[in-house]
Amino acid sequence: MSPRTPDASRRSETSRRAIYAAALGLVAESGYAKTTIEGIAARAGVGKQTIYRWWGSKADVLLEAFLDLGEQQVGEGTLQGTTGMTGGALDGPQGIPDTGDLSADLKLVLRATVDNLLDPRFDAPARALTAEGLVDEKLGRTVVAKLLEPNFELYVERLRSAREAGQLRPEIDPRIALELFVAPVAQRWLQRTGELTHTYTDTLVDYALHGIAPR
Repeated sequence: MSPRTPDASRRSETSRRAIYAAALGLVAESGYAKTTIEGIAARAGVGKQTIYRWWGSKADVLLEAFLDLGEQQVGEGTLQGTTGMTGGALDGPQGIPDTGDLSADLKLVLRATVDNLLDPRFDAPARALTAEGLVDEKLGRTVVAKLLEPNFELYVERLRSAREAGQLRPEIDPRIALELFVAPVAQRWLQRTGELTHTYTDTLVDYALHGIAPR
């Protein structure tokens, strides 16, 4: 009987998952500045040349690991919210719920957003990517394209549906209106200007909808 040929794809996937876990773990424990490719490689049990073969920088590793973390939770059926700033993976595969009650749907998603932002697994890498994206233009554009815009579009679709149902004024631009919900949450989270709670996001929805409701 001939020996079984090693499965290279399985070996690569195992290494990739170990690298994801190492990158997220080190950023959470030590911060972005102290996280290095060498440190990620050592924790993952791979050579640093393996990492450089797949990624160009630690920022690239972290971005992909963060995307994968969100995809895993969606696959597990966990509802996740988005701020449109942090890059959390969001809202499940069907987007923002559309029950016909815009206020309730937005409150549900923003409550889930708060839960995500208060989860250390998401908080540390999200802050790291946000901060690094401000000084690294290429990374910043990638974060916007891969993390933010897809999530913004979920809000746009839900607000457009509400507008068509007569729940918003006809002239309301959904792309601008979404910022009434996501921007305050993102600012409070990034700058730690106040407590981030479900009560806060519920109130935010009430205030915002009062401003864009039919008159």
